[in-house]
Amino acid sequence: MSTKITKVRAIATAPEGINLVVVKVETNQDGLYGLGCATFAYRHLAVINVIEEYLDPLLKGRDVENIEDLWQLMHQNGYWRNGPIENNAISGVDMALWDIKGKMANMPVYQLFGGKVREGIPVYRHADGKDIHELCENIQKFQEMGITNIRCQCGGYGGESYGVTPATAPKNAMPGVYLDSKSYIKNTVKLFEEIRNTIGYEMNLVHDVHERIAPMEVIRLAKELEPFDLFFLEDPVSLEQTDWLRRLRQQSSIPIAQGELFNNPVEWKSLIAEHLIDYIRVHISQIGGITPARKLQIFAEQYGVKTAWHGPGDMSPVAHAANIHIDLAAPNFGVQEWSGIEPPNFVIQELKGPHGALLEVFPGLPEFEKGYVYANELPGLGVDINEAEAAKYPCENTVTTWTQTRRRDGALQTP
Repeated sequence: MSTKITKVRAIATAPEGINLVVVKVETNQDGLYGLGCATFAYRHLAVINVIEEYLDPLLKGRDVENIEDLWQLMHQNGYWRNGPIENNAISGVDMALWDIKGKMANMPVYQLFGGKVREGIPVYRHADGKDIHELCENIQKFQEMGITNIRCQCGGYGGESYGVTPATAPKNAMPGVYLDSKSYIKNTVKLFEEIRNTIGYEMNLVHDVHERIAPMEVIRLAKELEPFDLFFLEDPVSLEQTDWLRRLRQQSSIPIAQGELFNNPVEWKSLIAEHLIDYIRVHISQIGGITPARKLQIFAEQYGVKTAWHGPGDMSPVAHAANIHIDLAAPNFGVQEWSGIEPPNFVIQELKGPHGALLEVFPGLPEFEKGYVYANELPGLGVDINEAEAAKYPCENTVTTWTQTRRRDGALQTP
């Protein structure tokens, strides 16, 4: 008897206060199901609606083994395509189908990609601090954990946090994250100079611009950061201004990582083919799951571009596991962002509290040890969900504030 889809449903949970959406694909085989990540934390209800009202009736009765055909069906069925809501919904199903495929084969998913080319996945973590001294202390604590790749920031992205309207803003200006690019550039260059003076040049350092300054200012920042030997500069320009990467490439040798907001292959095709970036950084649920991410990884490999998949806290452990399975089999793997979801015995309390609730909801997530993350070798993606525990942490539908970024005159800009 062929294995058919009987139900596609969404499970919403927020064990760490971040809205997560997991898709469960159930089958006509007793006990056989798959899990995938469909997390779009800031529009989670819209994604759930697509999953349950559109994808569930579309997919019922179809063969779980035909992953490519089902992906194309979901992608084309709504006619308009490549948007973040649809892509995340598709991703949840797609990852769940790969999870099922691995369970049917009694293999971890990475084996379906040809097996390992490395045993463990080196990761980078985020170090922050209210000042340079606290930041360097946190970097050194990560060093003690075996981490050799660190993303360094002081304050929020662009150097600012939400909630305070500056005195220089016009009267009646709206609240938001007010950015001062000149101060940010000056302070960031000084920050990396002091970090290198304090910890030396052994650590690989990353900085995330988060698209928060103008492209010409990015060129200036990159040139001034060159002496401090960055591993890469992350998302230097906005999705709408990636044509500036040609000019940045001409004027700076600093490695470039781009792609956190990408949805569509058109957005990365020329950047990779023209060698305008060094690392591709997509959020794999944002592009539709494992199926398109594997195609992107293989395409990037042909041009010497490495992967550095987005791995923030606003994605579920299922998606983190999917990242790791792709990484294990990818010859052009570069580094993996890791948001600190390792089991509590590896967590430094001052940096990140133990993730007890997350681990209770999602047993089996990949484990961190001495700078590397390892798959757990279970069939499929290896992560399960405890639905009773998940129900204890309901999602909240609130207004997102951190994306309300403004220039000094109060006008909105992309976050």
